[in-house]
Amino acid sequence: MSISNSLSNALSGMNAASRTAEVVSSNLANSLTDGYGRRTLSLSAASIGGLGSGVEVGSVIRHVDRGVLSDRRLAETSIGEYGSLVSTMSQVEDTVGRTGEDGSISSYIVALEASLVDAASDPSSPIALSTLANRISGVAKSLNNASESVQTLREEADASIAEQVDLLNTRLTQVEQLNADITYSRNTGGDPSSLMDQRQQIIDDISEIVPVRELDRDGGQVALMTPDGETLLEGKAKQFGFTQNNTIVPDMTLASGGLSGITLDGQPIASDGLGKLSGGSLGAAFQARDVELVTAQEGLDNIAADLMERFQDPNVDPTLVAGDAGLFTDAGAAFDAANSTGLAGRISVNAAVDPDQGGTLTNLRDGINAAVAGPSGNASLLQAYSSALTATKSTANDPVQQSAAGRASSFEGKVGSQRLEFEAELSFATARWASLQEAEAANGVDSDYEMQMLLRVEQAYAANARVIQAVETMMQSLMEL
Repeated sequence: MSISNSLSNALSGMNAASRTAEVVSSNLANSLTDGYGRRTLSLSAASIGGLGSGVEVGSVIRHVDRGVLSDRRLAETSIGEYGSLVSTMSQVEDTVGRTGEDGSISSYIVALEASLVDAASDPSSPIALSTLANRISGVAKSLNNASESVQTLREEADASIAEQVDLLNTRLTQVEQLNADITYSRNTGGDPSSLMDQRQQIIDDISEIVPVRELDRDGGQVALMTPDGETLLEGKAKQFGFTQNNTIVPDMTLASGGLSGITLDGQPIASDGLGKLSGGSLGAAFQARDVELVTAQEGLDNIAADLMERFQDPNVDPTLVAGDAGLFTDAGAAFDAANSTGLAGRISVNAAVDPDQGGTLTNLRDGINAAVAGPSGNASLLQAYSSALTATKSTANDPVQQSAAGRASSFEGKVGSQRLEFEAELSFATARWASLQEAEAANGVDSDYEMQMLLRVEQAYAANARVIQAVETMMQSLMEL
């Protein structure tokens, strides 16, 4: 081997060692950076005319386990979905209360039962009748507040959908731009690894909103679609739309046209408003708005309907005739089974027994439509009210026979049970995510290995420097001849 070839080989070795040191130091510096893919330098033997001519430095290779990455993203999707649903149901549970706890709807009804017993034991007592009136008002207000809170949560879910659709569009546009930048970097001989890191982090953000699969395309680009087959990005990013409603009332639904679903190019994406975008925090917001919170409102309306039916029965209050409102009214009117949607938000105390509305407390004892005050010691109506409240019966919208307090307790239990079910799903998704993240980290930067690589690079650099030094010594000896 000629001296010039030896010098060329040593110089190429030093260059390769220098480039490798850069890659290794980058790995060490980013060992804790989210989305960072471990790099290695592609090296191969160079030859000219069949003779070795040192080492050829190739491109930087980014290492990522695509299978583990994809599964980890799907686990994050589930965490986003069930985490959001747990939060929603926890707020509903806080609103309606838990069975046996003060402040729950069932506790207000139980307090009403106790007040009826107290009033029946001393029907002439103005204090007992006043306390009873307050208990009736407390039941109505607890239902009013719960209904209002449920609709507020629906409005928040609707606003969340709008925010997430905007964020989804922004992130897809960013991936489209990074795709183009990565292709340009490759074509111009650059290292697109840092751009790929950024793209991975952005796709991770997308996976929290909707489930996503990443597909390789030419030039280092990727396409994105959901597991159900909805294309999010294929060359160009899709642009999704959504119209937010600032105010939502119980009878506003997607089916009635009162609420918006996702659109694509101005057209509804599916009849359910979400289509193949289901899953993730976006799907959870739709499920909360259109399923869980609607079901909660129906449960509240059933409790309100039950109460109104029990007390507007002429067999309970003889001063009533069919069609008259009882102790509880639908915003002043009698209960109508055909108009029960949102009833919990409209239930109110009959003005005839409410002094604040011009009524008379003694009508609680004598009857809603009593023309004159009856005997102060007559407790028959109060006893009839008490029996009606505790009797087990079905309602127009609920075939299960229960007492009023039992129906409220059953509803509260269902809310808590749904929350627990979502929490179980969240725990499973979190455990799966932790396992996959650990597997992903195992394929990432190993600091011990990288430090060993630095030692090998140092040795290689020193060896090539020694060759150059030897060539220099030989050249000086030759020059001295």
